[in-house]
Amino acid sequence: MRRKRLLALIGTAVTIVVVSVYGLLTAPDAGRASPGRTPGPTREITLTDEEPPGQAPTGPLVSPTPTPAPATPEAAAARYVEAWQAGNLTAMAALVADPPADFAGRHLDFDRDLRVSSLSLTLGETLREDAAAAEFAFHGVRRMEGFDDPWEFASVLHLARRDDTWKVLWTPETMHPSLRDGGSVQRTETTFRRPATLTREGEPFPRHSRADRYVSGLEGTVTVPALVERPSGRELLAAPVPPLDGRRSTISRPVQAAAARALDGVGGPAAIVALDVRSRQVLAVADTLDEGQAAFTGLYPPGSTFKIVTAAALLRAGLTPDTPLPCPAAYTVPNGKGFSNDGGADHGTVTLTAAFAFSCNTTFAQQTYERLGGGRLAAEAADRFGFRVKPGLSTCRIGRGETQDELTTDAIGQNSVLASPLCMAEVAAAAASGVWRPAVMTDRPDPDLPAAVPLDDGVATALRAMMAAVVTEGTAARAGLPPGTAGKTGTAEVGDGASHAWFIGYRDSVAFAVFVRHGGGGGAVAAPIAARFLRAL
Repeated sequence: MRRKRLLALIGTAVTIVVVSVYGLLTAPDAGRASPGRTPGPTREITLTDEEPPGQAPTGPLVSPTPTPAPATPEAAAARYVEAWQAGNLTAMAALVADPPADFAGRHLDFDRDLRVSSLSLTLGETLREDAAAAEFAFHGVRRMEGFDDPWEFASVLHLARRDDTWKVLWTPETMHPSLRDGGSVQRTETTFRRPATLTREGEPFPRHSRADRYVSGLEGTVTVPALVERPSGRELLAAPVPPLDGRRSTISRPVQAAAARALDGVGGPAAIVALDVRSRQVLAVADTLDEGQAAFTGLYPPGSTFKIVTAAALLRAGLTPDTPLPCPAAYTVPNGKGFSNDGGADHGTVTLTAAFAFSCNTTFAQQTYERLGGGRLAAEAADRFGFRVKPGLSTCRIGRGETQDELTTDAIGQNSVLASPLCMAEVAAAAASGVWRPAVMTDRPDPDLPAAVPLDDGVATALRAMMAAVVTEGTAARAGLPPGTAGKTGTAEVGDGASHAWFIGYRDSVAFAVFVRHGGGGGAVAAPIAARFLRAL
């Protein structure tokens, strides 16, 4: 009967949760080195019967008055568990046979390192009891900062009779079984990317995407803790990884990764913009220009990539892809400016398609002078390819070409013609689809954006054949572009350094523009970058 009453008393008395003392136990400066762990910050712990003068109470670290020694093992076990829950290290040590010198430090270090906020203990069944020794099972529940789930454990209190009283035979595994034989428990923290903006697939952007100036919150992370047993490496408890819940963009993760990696190793500032030919959604924007959102709004002369627009105007003026035209090494506008081909090349009489593929400056200057006066070139660019002030993401401009010299220089993408890489990607997408429409970074139509403008079917068909010839036999033939690519090279002369290198085009459902500021020749520099980009898709 006496034993049953004691166990009943234990069952009601020891299931107590004391949270407040763990603010003290896990304080950053409360550490003391323990075997099997890297020592943390230490402090001397003086166990007295009073709190230090001038300090607020910090918890029941000490027993204020002596208590009678427990006369039974059940009473000793119950008293030890109660003192442990209360964080009363002095009372705990008094109940331990030969406590180690760092007894208090081990408990403080354990709770501090794992960031324990509360401990609940329940004394269980008697595993063994005789006149000299006893063992009691007990169950513990720790709660720790950063974990929603509790950390439960089971251990055993070993007791022995010493000098007519019962004492706890303490070992490290009394605190947790993983501490047996020099083991330890380590709190680990793993950082996961949880950006505010995701790709269209609902995934984080590729690392080093070069798109951070165009989409927000790419550097967002979350740190998830876990408890790991050492040296086994067994995971004892892990907090769940929060799901990805950022807003989705139009950016395609594989396309963005291909664009970003295509710029690796490029010596000068550069950009790649890629669009979906059908929807005009921006699939990728990789930018090392370091000028704000220069891939969208920067204004650069596009050089011979603008010949797509000039060719469309010439086709509309009556030429066909097979019209024979002169492509001399040099041509001078009557009473005006002189033009020459790259490297002084003289191709004689060629078709419009060949003149486009070889990027004959002389052919395009002469035909523009003869056929596109009266603002026809500027109207083609503004009305059908977006070279005007307008709402939207891209920026491009063209003047009216008031003089013959201005007009013919505009025809080869110099003088007043200025465009961003995004604008030129829109030009490539228009040729691929037969419709010009502005690029977007949303799946919802914006009523304020300019309306789509269809190109004549014959013009679009001719442009596609001419752009394919650039890759198969023209200025991009040696760039290593994959089959099915169509495009146009551009080398834009500028007054403050080397020429800008361009290559714009499309393959399958992806239209793109590659721009290298002061990069040099479009066929030698920009087109190989485009080849790396396309082959990575």
